[in-house]
Amino acid sequence: MSEHTLHRDLSEYARRRQKDGPYAEDLEVDTLVVGGGFGGTYLLYELRKAGFKTVVYEAGEGFGGTWRFNSYPVTAVGSRVDSETPIYQFAIPEVYKTWTWSTNYPDYREIQAYFDHLDKVCDLSKDTAFNTVVTSAEFDSGTGKWTVGTADGRTARTKYLIIAAGFASKRFIPDYPGVDKFRGQIHHSSFWPAGGIEPAGKRVAVVGTGASGIQIIQEWAPKVEQLVVFQRTPNLTLPMGKRDMTKEQQECLYPVYDELMRLRETTFAGFIYDFVERGTFEDNPEEREALYEQLWQKAGFNIWLGNYKDSLFDPAANRLVYDFWRRKQSARIKDPRKRELLCPLEPPHPFGVKRPCLEQNFYEVVDQDNVVLIDISERSNNKIVEFTETGIRTSDGKHYEVDIIVLATGFDVGTGGITNMGLKSIHGTTLRDEWSNGAYTYLGTTIAGYPNLFSIYGPHGPTLLANGPTCVEVQGRWIRDAIKLAEKEGFKYFNPTHEASKKWKSHVIELSDASLISKTRSTYMGGSIPGKPMEPISYAGGVPAYVKEIRAVLPGWIGFETVKNLK
Repeated sequence: MSEHTLHRDLSEYARRRQKDGPYAEDLEVDTLVVGGGFGGTYLLYELRKAGFKTVVYEAGEGFGGTWRFNSYPVTAVGSRVDSETPIYQFAIPEVYKTWTWSTNYPDYREIQAYFDHLDKVCDLSKDTAFNTVVTSAEFDSGTGKWTVGTADGRTARTKYLIIAAGFASKRFIPDYPGVDKFRGQIHHSSFWPAGGIEPAGKRVAVVGTGASGIQIIQEWAPKVEQLVVFQRTPNLTLPMGKRDMTKEQQECLYPVYDELMRLRETTFAGFIYDFVERGTFEDNPEEREALYEQLWQKAGFNIWLGNYKDSLFDPAANRLVYDFWRRKQSARIKDPRKRELLCPLEPPHPFGVKRPCLEQNFYEVVDQDNVVLIDISERSNNKIVEFTETGIRTSDGKHYEVDIIVLATGFDVGTGGITNMGLKSIHGTTLRDEWSNGAYTYLGTTIAGYPNLFSIYGPHGPTLLANGPTCVEVQGRWIRDAIKLAEKEGFKYFNPTHEASKKWKSHVIELSDASLISKTRSTYMGGSIPGKPMEPISYAGGVPAYVKEIRAVLPGWIGFETVKNLK
């Protein structure tokens, strides 16, 4: 594939590496897992231990999921995780006791190396087919098995199908007129060319200021001749607090790692800190300021997820957090116009209802003279109207000539990946059509009309409101135990009822509506895909409550129809 091609879909990466093992033409397994990121690798590890013949189909060249594709530039400030180690890893002793990190916020290269280490320790590759993209899947009620097709023409049959595509596997590229006319380099941030891009001395445009956009801007602004940033909504970023970590420091913690991993499952978002037990207005102004400052100095998500318990529920409490945030970040920006665009006096939305991105020197680099900040918000009445052979034209009549364009335009969040693989229900309908007006799951792990199918780290689980590995492990253990129980009880298949699914969705909406999250269109509310319903994607009750709810369903199979094998 050309390094100058704008890649749009995972199917462009499909190829058959070999003809045997997990790449076999007519594969027969107990369990097929689609996706080789955190969710897929954890389930492969757990299900093999439980005695199930399991294979993973992964679209990328290796394990890591989004971390194989999010490989945009990195030295000190590029593509990094936003959840600290050691929490951002598996609670697998044989893996964590033989691995150490260089920093508390690793970059994509170190995450890839971690997955390579996981593979080596757990021997995962032998049961994984890479560069494999699923394009169809249909369940046969007679045989109790799924038939799964791939982009390169292979077929697999499996009793249990698990979708571990994650929340960000379907890239979103807006339908800008003239995109294909541009003669320079143009790439989506999550389809970065393997050879990288050299921006030094070039004119560059970055469309979008989400996590990827901010990290690329930080990395490139000091190198380029000119950087044009197109911003729709200011990102209420937080300081990352990156620091180096020694091998000795980490080894000292090994004896308490198990307890740390258990602790993360007791907090709302799966970290090792939680909201303060009192409300904002129980403290006086001096005490509030002291707490905000303490949380700010801790950096990371502390001021977001370690704040007063009402900070994401009470508009007045939330506004105090925003005002504190603005005082801190605006002080770093000298240009008054950029200051107002990046840190407006009036909040663009409640603080924390969009996932804050972690930055290291974002405001300083955007404040540079070679960075042009273009406001394309609805309020500005300015927007991108077309791409030309040499750049981007906006509705105010200006044309920005550039050599490189980065589309940091995000993903079809939560549902895009699972609806893009041709899943067909037992009623003959497709999931893509069924979910065109909104997603329905039961427990955030199963879907009515799709027997023996599971979803992990997808819609209606804690997902976007939780640390990834924490969510993956609590859902993964439940999926493992549900499969074991189904086999023990001799089921041909189980299928969640539509009534249970409707009730679960109402519950997810109710939890979201109780907070300020539901007030703003964001990744938590379906993302920004044109025509996509504005609805909650994630379970907003916190990890401990979620675990309690899904565990209550077993062993009685509450909310499921079950069919046993004929003897």
